[in-house]
Amino acid sequence: MSVVIRMQRTGKPKQAHFRMVAIERSRGLTGRPLEVLGSYNPRGDTAAKKLIMKRERYDAWLKNGALPSETVSQLVHELHKASAPKKAQVKAEKPS
Repeated sequence: MSVVIRMQRTGKPKQAHFRMVAIERSRGLTGRPLEVLGSYNPRGDTAAKKLIMKRERYDAWLKNGALPSETVSQLVHELHKASAPKKAQVKAEKPS
């Protein structure tokens, strides 16, 4: 059983909404997932509002050998980058 983590489209036409799911590779696009790991709303304002996920379960599936799709990898990377604390920028004062 080869498991992948991918996006599964839901929602109305022209109003896409996606679920992040762990699913067997051989199941179709609308097949029953093993577990729903989160959701993605492309119409959200910020990265944190766009992607909502169960990070612990995502990491557990990765440890068990599930392969994330390219899109899922990019979205998780953007979420991690957006939620990381920003470093304080210190401006050097010019001597008068």
